[in-house]
Amino acid sequence: MVYWYFNLAMKNLANKKVLFIICGGISAYKSLETIRLFKKNNAKIKTILTKSAKEFVTPLSVSSLSQGKVYDDLFNLENETEMDHISLSRWADVIIVAPATANTIAKLSQGLSEDLATTVILASNKKIFLAPAMNVRMWEHKSTQNNVKNLKNYGYKLIGPEIGDMACGEYGEGKMADPQKIFEEIRKFLSKKIGNKKIKALVTAGPTNEYIDPVRFISNKSSGKQGYEIAKSLCERGFDTTLISGPTNLTINKEIKLIKVETAEEMFKATQQNLPTDIAIFSAAVADFKLNKRNQEKIKKQNNLTLELEKNIDILNFVSNHNSMRPKLVIGFAAETNNLDKNALAKLTDKNCDWIIGNDVSKKDSGFGSDFNEVTIYFKNSKDKKEKLSFKKKSEISEEIVDRIVSHIN
Repeated sequence: MVYWYFNLAMKNLANKKVLFIICGGISAYKSLETIRLFKKNNAKIKTILTKSAKEFVTPLSVSSLSQGKVYDDLFNLENETEMDHISLSRWADVIIVAPATANTIAKLSQGLSEDLATTVILASNKKIFLAPAMNVRMWEHKSTQNNVKNLKNYGYKLIGPEIGDMACGEYGEGKMADPQKIFEEIRKFLSKKIGNKKIKALVTAGPTNEYIDPVRFISNKSSGKQGYEIAKSLCERGFDTTLISGPTNLTINKEIKLIKVETAEEMFKATQQNLPTDIAIFSAAVADFKLNKRNQEKIKKQNNLTLELEKNIDILNFVSNHNSMRPKLVIGFAAETNNLDKNALAKLTDKNCDWIIGNDVSKKDSGFGSDFNEVTIYFKNSKDKKEKLSFKKKSEISEEIVDRIVSHIN
């Protein structure tokens, strides 16, 4: 088992790699100040200038501040020899697009890759922050708002825009965020990124299928979305992440080790095979019961049918009470339809978990099958016995959960 090592109070960004993409707009000059702030804190900078960005800032001014290479052409032989567009995106710890113009936002929303900037972004496996900057009417236009909505669904993070006086003389929302604000948002993100692949995390997700006969099974409504989002958030922070998934239609990053299973027994065996781990998060909705004896042939239609069930192995209980291979942090989930506090706290004690994350699955707009959730985290041996994470997208819930995981193990 490895030892945890973090430095979350990171004011100095030494060895952190930031890829800046500067698009064409009057706000491009603000990116120079943003770059200066990152260099002042010892971050490593590489920059991409779009063709229109060079109408506002020069490659020389950018390289002088960043002390790093400036890229501007997808098919430049020198660039491609030194570092192609794939490895450029892999080099970075984070990518910032500032200013992000209405045109660039539209291209990214449609998945276009017609220049170096959009190609790198589309090929990236890193978190991408956008700092929009445009006229207030352009920002408020329905097409822009639809594009922004799409990008948020894709996982892009927005910083701004702000409300104020614009270069065109109008007033309203659309100003690029202040460089200090951009710096602080990225610094906060990087400070919660582990930066190595030695910290192991195990996540279970989705339902299990317990077969009655070759064509019928007992299952539940779990979609696996919350568990998949937690695995993605862990991976983005630098955890060496393994995801054990029951049957779902979801996809996951290639950087995450995905193990597909179907039954509770298969999930249990896969979990055992991937211990020890530092952190284990059991979000899967594992069936409590299975058939005592599975029928080998399809059961024909009949007026009455009696099924004899027996209990499945309790994976969470097994792992959290396993003395020699117990992870340092064990987190379980409690999907309840009533008495959430009572049932979640009972599970926290009975299963010997460190945390239980409870949610009310009787609500129609969140929980099973939804892209949204509202959860409460119950902590063992803590003065703050519980913390509610309000209604929001499961991707955002997962980021908040991982924020607390990183803070806890620090």
